[in-house]
This record gives sequence, C-alpha cells and structure tokens, in this order.
Amino acid sequence: MKFSCFKTQFGWVAVVGSDAGLIKLTLPKTDEYLAMESIPQEAKRQEEVFEHIKSALIDYFDGKPVKFDFPFDLSSYTNFQKDVWSAARNIPYGQLRNYGWLAAQIGRPKAAHAVGQALGANPLPIIIPCHRIIRNDGSLGGFSGGLVWKKKLISLENEGSL
Repeated sequence: MKFSCFKTQFGWVAVVGSDAGLIKLTLPKTDEYLAMESIPQEAKRQEEVFEHIKSALIDYFDGKPVKFDFPFDLSSYTNFQKDVWSAARNIPYGQLRNYGWLAAQIGRPKAAHAVGQALGANPLPIIIPCHRIIRNDGSLGGFSGGLVWKKKLISLENEGSL
C-alpha cells in the first residue's frame, strides 16, 4: 500500500492506493497531519505514484470538469456497494440525481435507503461523486464529509468556484 498527501487551494488531501488502484481519498483538511490521520500505518509515502491523481484533483478544485478514470481497488467492499458506486460515477459533472434514481439504475428500485448507506461508506468521495445524490424531495440528504462539504462541491460544480 502507498499514499500521497498534497495541498490544494482548499486544504490537504491524502490518497491511498495499492498496485490494483485507488483505495481511499480524504476531503481537504486544514493541515497535512489531519489529512493523513486515516492512512493505514503500513502504507508507504510515494508521491510520484499519484502525480496524475494530484493534478486531476487540483484541476477539480479549480472548478474544472474532470473525468476521474483511475483504477480502483475496492476489493474489500460488497458487490452492492460497488454497483452503487459504479452507477454514481455515471452522473455527469454538475448534475444531481436522487437516491431512488440511483436505486433504479442498479436494478433495485426499492433500495433507496440501502443506496444511501452504500454512499455513506464511499471511500473515494469526489472521484465517486456521491455528493451528486440528493433526497427524492430535493433536500440534500447526507454526506460522509458533512453537509458543508456537500454544498461546497455542488456549488463548485455549478458555479466553478467554492
């Protein structure tokens, strides 16, 4: 396992990966130490491995539409979670969908609540854009990074700035 931690204009971001792909991403934190809190102890820092991811995330936080097409290592998650996250990745930049829509996309139209739980376990926020999912009534719903970040990310994608 390897990781990188770098500063964006909105704070420090950490990414963790294996030879198979990305495992984890933190939303921006106020300092490097906070960004690295959840990195497994066995992970070794290898900044050069993540240069393309760093560049894409910096562009994203600069308000540029980015297609995150990096390989993932989600082997420790359930097939249901992977199905939800795969469908969420198809939501275009700057657009919103609801939990019911996402449940229907994976062929489980009555599983909107379970879809929300799967999104709450998303280890790769932004890259798997769970912030683009809102409640069926139009309210924001939840977000593992907190509603402040969900609002910021939606605003960034709609206005080009945080």
